[in-house]
Parts: sequence; structure tokens; C-alpha cells
Amino acid sequence: MVIAIEIGGTKLQAALGTHDGEILARERGAAPASEGAAAILAWFDAAVPRLIAQAQAHEQGATITGIGVGFGGPVDTATGKALVSHQVGGWSDYPIKQHFESRFDLPTYVGNDSSISAWGEYVCGAGKGTRTFCYMNIGSGIGGGFVINGTLHDGQGYGAAEIGHTYIADWTNPAPGAHNKLENLCSGWSIEKRIRATRNLEPNTPLHNHCAGNPQRITCAMLGQAAREGDTFAIQSLDEVARGIGTALSNVITLLHPQRIAMGGGVSLLGDILLDPIRKHVDALCFGVFRGKYKIVPCALGEDVVLVGCLLLAPQ
Repeated sequence: MVIAIEIGGTKLQAALGTHDGEILARERGAAPASEGAAAILAWFDAAVPRLIAQAQAHEQGATITGIGVGFGGPVDTATGKALVSHQVGGWSDYPIKQHFESRFDLPTYVGNDSSISAWGEYVCGAGKGTRTFCYMNIGSGIGGGFVINGTLHDGQGYGAAEIGHTYIADWTNPAPGAHNKLENLCSGWSIEKRIRATRNLEPNTPLHNHCAGNPQRITCAMLGQAAREGDTFAIQSLDEVARGIGTALSNVITLLHPQRIAMGGGVSLLGDILLDPIRKHVDALCFGVFRGKYKIVPCALGEDVVLVGCLLLAPQ
């Protein structure tokens, strides 16, 4: 058996499972971003021993061979060191691999969570049967991962597919030629921050009713539900987000031409109310010869995607 660890911006998960990606037991938690890396590590320091105890109590006396860690930011994969987190403080140059190996005496693999997700989805999910595959995560941040010719692409060893840090036109800025990072405009946190700043929410509309007239209560899930109910403002807001994501993905397709792109992360759970306009914008913007020769699909593994990738990549 192996241990899988997901270190997200807000979501924390640890799981006990097998090398083929089967999850046997899990612990879930959350730590406010304001509490920083120390609080997150403290949660895992308490959760992992409970999973180890479950493995030891297994009727076959299972042995744990290693730990796989998916971190929400770029990683030096050779050393297992976090380079930076753009959502949570305290992670810059933090030796994650050393932390877990010193506490649990188990060999540990550390990678970027989106890249690890790409491998999990490629082996066990929507990427099955493809040669060139892309995974894109839209959550508190935006990330991605590439599998090329059956190999997880890691650039020069510091990750790759940082789709959230590519630039798109900034429709929120009236300055001519304004542009911004995709993550700053289309991540879950960015969407909610922008929508909550709305001062003139039209009364008696679906979105107004869902948030009881208080924009500060609006979530991405509310925005999606309001759009499904025909709310004009919500539909327009999601189309703007879809155009931004579609711009980035059309460039990915033009450069790498993956057979399939799987969309994961909390914002992607809005489903076709978001994915359909993304498909529309990608189709309009991508290299014409490639049009119709790719598919954009939901992530098959859902909220398990990081954990499954960690189980597959953990030392055996």
C-alpha cells in the first residue's frame, strides 16, 4: 500500500491505497489560506499516522512502501522542494519531501498537483487510450498537465503546463490592449471576488434570489445554478470566463494538439453550463486544421484525481 497526499489551496486530503490507484481509506480536511503552510503540515502530521494504523490493522498485514504528494504550486521534482504557492504563504523553497520522509521514514515523491492529476486521469480516467493528453484544473487556482507519447511531461524538472500563468485579454480593464494572467481572471477565487464586487445586482433575478440580495454570499456554484435558470448576468459572466479559458486552451491545442482535454477542479463541476461555452470559444479560436480533432471532456476521476495520481506515482 501507499499513502497519497493532496495539498491544495484550501482542500486537504490524505488517502491509503494501492499502486494501481485504488483508494481504500481517506481523511479530508481544510485549512484557511491565512493560516499558512505550518497549519496545513500540522493537519497532515496528524492524519497520516491514522492511515498508517489502518494499514497495519489490515487483515493481510499490509506494508506501506511510500508516499506520493501533490502540491498546489510548482515543485523541483528532483529534490521534492516546493518552489512557491500563489495562494498560501510559507511554502517558498519548502522541503516537502524531506518533511514527510523525516516524520514517517517512508520514501516520498512530490509533484505539482495538476501534473500528478494529469497522470492519474491518463492512466485511470478520461485520458485512457490517448497518446497526447492534457488535463486542466480550474479551482482556487488554475493549473495543467501534459502526457506526451505516454510520458508525463515535466519540462526541465520544475513542471510544465502552467496554463493559469499564460496571458489573455483582460475584459475587466478598459485600458486598450489590457491583458492579465488567466488565473487572475478565471480561477474560482477570482470569479467570486469579481462577482461579489457587483453593486447593482438586479432584484428578483435567479442570482439575486440565490444570494438573498447579498452579493458577498455569491459562489461559483450559485453563479452556475443561476445561469441554468436563465439569469442573463450569470450567463454573460460565465461566457466571459469561458472565453478566457477557451483562449488559453486554443493555444494549447494549436501547440500540442492533444487528442483529449479533461477539465477538473471545483469550478469545472459546474458542468456543461461552463464547458459548452468553453468548447464554443475553443472551436472558434484554435488552428483550423485541428478543429474537430480533439475533445474537451469532464475529468472522470472527480475529486479523487490528485489522490489517484499520487498513488500511481508514490515509490514502490
